[in-house]
Amino acid sequence: MGVQISRSPFTEIGVAAPILAAPMAGGPSTLELVEAAGRAGGLGFVAAGYKTADTLAEQVAAARATGVAFGVNLFAPNPIPITPNEYRAYARLLQPEADRYDLDLSAIELREDDDLWNEKVSLLLTEPVPVVSFTFGIPSSREVAAFWRAGTIAVQTVTSAAEARLAAEAGVDVLVVQATAAGGHSGTLTPLQMPAAIPLTELVARVAAVASIPIIGAGGIASSADVAAALHAGATAVSVGTLLLRADESGASETHRTALANPAFDSTVVTRAFTGRPARALRNSFTDRFGESAPAGYPALHHLTGPLRKAAVAAGDPQGAHLWAGTGYRSATAEPLADILGRLSSAL
Repeated sequence: MGVQISRSPFTEIGVAAPILAAPMAGGPSTLELVEAAGRAGGLGFVAAGYKTADTLAEQVAAARATGVAFGVNLFAPNPIPITPNEYRAYARLLQPEADRYDLDLSAIELREDDDLWNEKVSLLLTEPVPVVSFTFGIPSSREVAAFWRAGTIAVQTVTSAAEARLAAEAGVDVLVVQATAAGGHSGTLTPLQMPAAIPLTELVARVAAVASIPIIGAGGIASSADVAAALHAGATAVSVGTLLLRADESGASETHRTALANPAFDSTVVTRAFTGRPARALRNSFTDRFGESAPAGYPALHHLTGPLRKAAVAAGDPQGAHLWAGTGYRSATAEPLADILGRLSSAL
């Protein structure tokens, strides 16, 4: 890529390109994708969400062996509690859907957890990596300082200027400014109330006005013009996720890949039907049927619907699957990641 990233902590670890590969938990962010992003001059992330610490350790070791710079993305604790009555009521509502796959949702106990936060933090402080990013919550200033002492760049996802101030106060090095157009879970710190639908360029400018640390723009980026606009607004670089879901190196399921290119899926919707936390996905029968009635409750609802979602994906049923997608999903293409990132930077 001809255009280089503006000077930031990333340049110190050899990241030159202004387009990074966003972490995508649940499968899409494979080691191959992380390595391809690094070899293209950017940065990829091992997505630690929903993995055990042992699995994460194995994947970090494999990423380190590639010889390219990389990061690890962690879900920082910010739970949305749910009452047992609400949980069971939603399980009963979903049961007819589960019957199609011979699943008994009543057997899935209500589970609240912090995604093994302390174990993963301990691992990454013992075996430091170049970059660690956080989403859903902001780690304590003590934890951020520990990463700083370990030589790790700390990156925080924010969705507003107010959140950016909190992250800066915690001592992070870089902000990922995520607009509501982004696919998958919103990184908002207040998931009971979604952030306002502000265009990425305006959001970047608002955050740049209150925070003096480097900004990575994310959410809805579908073209080189979108990249240029974010950089012009004040971002040091941008992060893309949805555009990489059909890349050769992506681990997205065939059900997901096919739906992204299927003209029958003509819009996205922000829903908590799948996990109890707001996330943008392709609109399908599941979001239509359960979007309005789904309670807030994360990660409990994520664990409840997990077997159901996996069954739908395995059956090739896009109407029952969680098809995470940002508003730029129509621009996702099936080709090598390097070609996708190269085209995004072509007009810069």
